Amino acid sequence: MAFSMHSHSGEFCPGHAKDNLEEIIQTAIARGMKTFALTEHMPRMEDADLYPEEIEANHTISLLLPRHHSFITHASNLRTKYSPQIHILIGFEAEWIRPSYHSLITTLASDPTIDFFIGSVHHVHEIPIDYDKSFYAKAVQKAGNEEKIFEDYFDAQFEMLETTKPRVVGHFDLIRLMADEPDAELKSKNGIWEKIVRNLKLVIEQGALLEINTSALRKGLKEPYPKREICEEFLRMGGKFTLSDDSHGIAQVGTNYMRAFEFLGRGENGDLKEKAVTLQDVRASFRE
Repeated sequence: MAFSMHSHSGEFCPGHAKDNLEEIIQTAIARGMKTFALTEHMPRMEDADLYPEEIEANHTISLLLPRHHSFITHASNLRTKYSPQIHILIGFEAEWIRPSYHSLITTLASDPTIDFFIGSVHHVHEIPIDYDKSFYAKAVQKAGNEEKIFEDYFDAQFEMLETTKPRVVGHFDLIRLMADEPDAELKSKNGIWEKIVRNLKLVIEQGALLEINTSALRKGLKEPYPKREICEEFLRMGGKFTLSDDSHGIAQVGTNYMRAFEFLGRGENGDLKEKAVTLQDVRASFRE
């Protein structure tokens, strides 16, 4: 049973993603998905947190919360419409730009329509670290050096995990994306690795799932998020994985899943209810 726990649409994430929500669901069905999660980005809280394309389009924060509510309503209707063909989960991807986001995350997660939310970190020192090289360079400069920005990222992630207790942890090592050497070994960097291990332990203590996120592959990295050495450590600890394409439009639904199957080998993944699904079952139902 092929599935994805992380997706976005251009309908509710304009400028950042493409295509409407219904087209994305139809594509997921066509590609053999049995479960598909709709997880648009949560509303941000301050105009300072808007991205350049939003500022250029004269968007303001006031647009984001109503858009989120429209997403929940539309997603709920589509879940009912397509329930005979696919199991739709409704959630959102949480932001952790600063600790004040905790209250909004809690409020949004309390909506009975919401099945779960993804705990992600896209900002360090309130600067986006995956948007482009120039923003990443500003974050590195603020931290002091690249090794320190990695440490600060995993500290922010730990704070997010402790505070919000997400059901799914998104792109665990996203900080690699814009790094000078994104595929470099991390175990040898003691300060970074200690924080990685600390965070993995907390993920397990909280009973959360770590997503294997294939978007890293379409962005040019050699391995998905998280990279192999992190996955091996998490497995050694007894951790559980789930699978995500982190698609931002119909062209990315299930993208690089075959490469992910090779990466995962004989491992197993779980869905929201931690139902064990063998890799062979996921591979068998998926259609490129």
